[in-house]
Amino acid sequence: MATCSGMAIGFTLLTPAYAQEAQAQDEPVTITVTAQKREQSLQDVPIVVTTLSAKLLQDAGVRDIKDMQVLTPGLTVTSTQNETLTTARIRGVGTVGDNPGMESSVGVVIDGVYRPRNGVGFGDLGEIGRIEVLKGPQGTLFGKNTSAGVINIITQEPKFVFMADGELSVSNYDGKGVSASVTGPLAEDLVAGRLYVAKRERGGYYDVNTGVGPRTLKEDATQDFYTIRGQLLFTPGAHKIRVIADYTKRDEYCCATVQTRTGPTGAIINTLTANNGVAATADPEKRLAYANRDTTQQITDGGISVEANLKLDWLDSTLTSVTGVRKWKNTNGQDIDYSGADILYRRDNGDFRAQFDTFSQELRLAGGDDKLNWLVGAFFTDEDLHRTDSYVYGTQYETYLSILLAQALGQSTSLPMVSLLTGRAVGTSYTPGEGARDLYTQQSRSLALFTNNSYKFTDAFEVTLGLRYTQEKKEMTAAYSNSDSGIGCASAIARSGVLGGTPVGLWAGIPAASRPTVVGNMCTFWGNAAFNNRTVANSVEEKEWSGTLKGAYRFNDNVMTYASFARGYKGGGYNLDRAQTGITPDTNLYFKPETVDSYEVGLKTSLFSNKLLFNITAFDQAYEDFQLNTFLGTAFVVESIPELKSKGVDADIYWTTPIRGLSVQGGVAYADTKYGTFTAADLSNPARFPQLSLLPGAQMSFAPKWTSTLAVTWAGNVASNLRLSGNLSAKYSSEYNTGSDLIPYKMQDSFTLVNGRIGIGATNQKWMLEFWAQNLTDETYKQVVINAPLQGTGFPNTTTVQTGGSNPGTYYNAATDTNTYDAFMGQPRTYGVTLRVKY
Repeated sequence: MATCSGMAIGFTLLTPAYAQEAQAQDEPVTITVTAQKREQSLQDVPIVVTTLSAKLLQDAGVRDIKDMQVLTPGLTVTSTQNETLTTARIRGVGTVGDNPGMESSVGVVIDGVYRPRNGVGFGDLGEIGRIEVLKGPQGTLFGKNTSAGVINIITQEPKFVFMADGELSVSNYDGKGVSASVTGPLAEDLVAGRLYVAKRERGGYYDVNTGVGPRTLKEDATQDFYTIRGQLLFTPGAHKIRVIADYTKRDEYCCATVQTRTGPTGAIINTLTANNGVAATADPEKRLAYANRDTTQQITDGGISVEANLKLDWLDSTLTSVTGVRKWKNTNGQDIDYSGADILYRRDNGDFRAQFDTFSQELRLAGGDDKLNWLVGAFFTDEDLHRTDSYVYGTQYETYLSILLAQALGQSTSLPMVSLLTGRAVGTSYTPGEGARDLYTQQSRSLALFTNNSYKFTDAFEVTLGLRYTQEKKEMTAAYSNSDSGIGCASAIARSGVLGGTPVGLWAGIPAASRPTVVGNMCTFWGNAAFNNRTVANSVEEKEWSGTLKGAYRFNDNVMTYASFARGYKGGGYNLDRAQTGITPDTNLYFKPETVDSYEVGLKTSLFSNKLLFNITAFDQAYEDFQLNTFLGTAFVVESIPELKSKGVDADIYWTTPIRGLSVQGGVAYADTKYGTFTAADLSNPARFPQLSLLPGAQMSFAPKWTSTLAVTWAGNVASNLRLSGNLSAKYSSEYNTGSDLIPYKMQDSFTLVNGRIGIGATNQKWMLEFWAQNLTDETYKQVVINAPLQGTGFPNTTTVQTGGSNPGTYYNAATDTNTYDAFMGQPRTYGVTLRVKY
């Protein structure tokens, strides 16, 4: 869900004294980036970088990494069950965030500190200096697991001039908030400080039908959090030391879904709920969700970082140390069936939570002269992950399952089918309040040594060589339990004869070929007795080389071309979830490392006395063992897809127009991101192929072929004491599929998002009143479409390979698709007014 960045119910104070956006209109565009761990002009860096300045971020209403996609072509950011499950994708490539055991293909780095997952890096960014989106593998210099790219966020430093800012905002959906910031010297020329605080609240933009209860809140996707960030900047002599401490706490409700297609099970659910279970006719535009259980979302995130840049006499070098200690924790509740019926849920009592405790240390020694720029370094991270997961039977679970089984077996739906199959008293096979509760731990230690060196053979020709050696060890444990010992499943197995013996009772009348399917429905992974008291402990150690080679040739001061090769690497790991094949728990939870080879050819130009920057790059990326997390109808699994290829073009412009006060920034990205061809034999578990059979040769999910952005900003004085400003930012995305299994019902049509802002204030900007809107045209779009759990199937077990239709050669047939599909929707139109003051 979007955090309502644009609602400005959050309150950032951005000082107007930032480098690249405060330039006079008759000056050239100057953009500084740190994509190679040193300050350089954007036009000198042989990397695709989209740079977003503080002013542009403020004008476009950007508060978090999801908001910034409106300014970044080729970037897609989505979230699902809650906002901690956020996934960023660049050029269509990213890692689905529903499983905390999977690390991100797109790295998030905030003030030099690597965040272990995209969701951990999701939150209020406060006073942003700039954001750099580096596209393609960046595994040489940036932390770890950046095989698709990096979102590099730099917040504003303390200043040695006293400044104070304040912001007050109100918006629709009862949005309101306030923030304040103060910075200045604490010891003249030696110590400066900065303090930022913010509080945001907003009602939900879903209406909720609470069905049979016990939920009482009739809205969802609310916002309620506060942030505090304090900094100290020490500048003894030529040295520079920056200390940052921050803490954020969120207490919200997120995330319900709306139906986009209601399958045959919808009628059953509505019978159980007096027509308050699901939408009889799906209409996502109404934003009416059905949830009888709470969707609480409680997140705390805090840490301390210390960055020291020490000037050394030795080789006129600089020693940089970046130390980060962070703790992140979330506790959630969830209505797992996404309906008003009381079928399956998660309590918000700590049984569904995750916690990351991380320590990271980076050391870099760098120097250079007119010919050579060199850098050597080391990076260490220690990450402890604790996850608790649960599935709780609702009061209607057994009744609902009985009706489903009765229909499948051609029996009367009034029969207590579960009881007849298990031989137990009605209501005791899946007792309400009982269920699964699992505990996972994973410790990951990673050590890397790296170097990145650029040498100018001539004034025009420069070569960059980077190399990184990574050694990583992961240790995991999993302890599974069922509070009822999985009695319903165990009884069904014992009476069915599926694992030997003679069928008992009703089972004797069920054809032998159909019995495993019936058992499978009674032994879903959350109720499978085979998991009860099961423990798993594994460890793995991996070693890998990655690196880059770039050549850049500058024809003149205004034109540079470059070609590059980069090898990226993302470590393997473990599926921290229940996974089973049939009714047998998977013994191997390990998934292999992901690697990528990327080739780029680019052109960077500065035109019209550097007032127009135009950059374009063609890329060709090939991934091996791409880590895919997907729901196969019975369990979440992680499968390594043998090959994924992404080819295309990135183009960006930055233009200071001849019209005083008017600037334009935008870009276009084309990415043809497709899976390679593969068969069941190419997978770690061939039994998973039917549900993945739409993937071979197909465009990847969340990978629109075309995206484009445009941001137009104008500001100027219209009277001796009056200033006006305005911004219009838009992003277009062509159609793409939002499901990792690529079922056609999960398609999102092409759409365009538009944000707008108009301000009026004092010429010295002591005050400014802004009127703004996010998603100005109220575009309805889907973030992610999912299979509603226990509500049909897209790949029936009886379906064989399709020989005709729209998907020949697959196991999917739209005519036999009985799924109800739900969607996590994008944010609707939000609008409000913001008052900014500064001293």
